Amino acid sequence: MECVDLSALRLDEPEAELATLASHLYAGTCRWLELVGELDRRGGFAESGQASCAEWLAWRCALTPRAAREHVRVARRLPSLPVIHAAFARGELSYAKVRALTRVATADNEDELLELARVFTAAQLERAVRGYRRVTTAEARELQEGAYLSVFWEPDGSLSIHCRLAPEDGALLLRTLDAARDTLWKQGGGSAEPPPARQASNAEALVAVADTSLAHEGETRPAGERYQIVIHTDESALSRDGEGGCELEDGSALAPETARRLACDASLTRNGRKTRTIPPALRRALRARDRGCRFPGCENRRFLDAHHLHHWARGGPTTLTNLVLLCRRHHRLVHEAGWQIDRHGRFHDPRGQPLPAVPRLPRGHPDGLLASNRGLAIDADTLQPGTGDPLHPADAVDALLSISPYGAALATSS
Repeated sequence: MECVDLSALRLDEPEAELATLASHLYAGTCRWLELVGELDRRGGFAESGQASCAEWLAWRCALTPRAAREHVRVARRLPSLPVIHAAFARGELSYAKVRALTRVATADNEDELLELARVFTAAQLERAVRGYRRVTTAEARELQEGAYLSVFWEPDGSLSIHCRLAPEDGALLLRTLDAARDTLWKQGGGSAEPPPARQASNAEALVAVADTSLAHEGETRPAGERYQIVIHTDESALSRDGEGGCELEDGSALAPETARRLACDASLTRNGRKTRTIPPALRRALRARDRGCRFPGCENRRFLDAHHLHHWARGGPTTLTNLVLLCRRHHRLVHEAGWQIDRHGRFHDPRGQPLPAVPRLPRGHPDGLLASNRGLAIDADTLQPGTGDPLHPADAVDALLSISPYGAALATSS
C-alpha cells in the first residue's frame, strides 16, 4: 500500500476521513457480529476445542476474554432488535452505543431508544441506561418468594442444578462466579479481566468456588488431593487400550479412558500405602514452567491436572519432559475426545490437524473496506455523533422511563 503524506492534508480532510472511516468500521463491526452470532448459533467453535464462542474469539481473533464475551452478548441481541441492527449496519451507530442499547432495548421500545442514541454521546448513553430498569416493591417481593434451587441426578450420572433467584441474589451469584474467574486469571499473572465466559465457563467457576470452599483458607488443593478415588479396574483397561471393567468405589461405572485420566494425576493407594503420582517438588517445577493450562487459547491458571504424555500405567516416566499442565476440560478432551499432544507439546485435533498456539490473522480484504463492498453509501456525516449537550441524569432517566413498561406502574404507585 502506498504511504500517504498526512502532513499534506488540509485541516478539514483528516476530520472528514476519520468520521468516514469510523462509519466503515462500525458497519464492518456489525457484519462481524452477525457472523459471530451465526458461529455461536451453529456451535462451530467446538471443533477447535474451545468451550464457547467467546473463547474461540479470544483465541482466533486476538481479543481479550472480557471483550470477546461482550461481543457475543451483543451478537445474540441484534436479531431481536431490527431497527437498531439496521442503523448499526449502515454505520450510523457506533459499537459503544449499540453495546449500551442492547442491555435495555426491546422490540417495543427500540425506536425511541434509537432517537435518544442519536442525541446522546456514547458516554452519556451508557450512563443513562444504567437507571432505566425499574421494579415495584410488589414485583420484588414476588421475585424473592419465587426463588428456588433444585438438585437431582440424571440417568447418565451427571448432576443437574436448576435455580431461580431474585435479582440481587442472582447478581451476588454472578459476581461470585466472576470473582472465581478473576482469581483463575490473576493467579496466572494475567490481566484483571474476568474470563468465559472464558478463561473458565460458569460451570467451571462454580466448581472452583466449591473446590476453594473445601480447601484450607487461602490455599488450593493439588489435583492429587482433589481426586480421592478408589477405582476397581481390570489391569488391561488401565495399562492398555482394553475395554475391561472400571468402576468407582460406590459402584458407578467409568469408561476405561476416564479411569486413565483420573489416574494421570492422583493420590494412589496400593496395598494400603498411599503415594502421589506427581511428587510436590516436581509439581512446583511443572507449574513454574507451564504457568497454566497448555491448551492453545486457554487462560485457566488454577485447578490444573498434570497430564502424562506417555501414561505412567503404560510405562511412561513421571518426569518434567513427560508432563504438561491441563485444565479439567482440556484434560478430558485429550483422554476422552480424541485430542492428542505430541512429544513436543503440540496439540492435534481428533482428525490429526495441528492446532496453532497463536493463529495468524488473515490479510486484509484485497478490495478495501468491507462496508464499501456491501454497497453502503457512507460519508463523513453517516455516523451519528450526539449533540454533546450537558447530560442531566434525572431528565435522561425520566425520558427512558417514559417509554418503559415500568413507567406507568411507577406513576400509579406514586
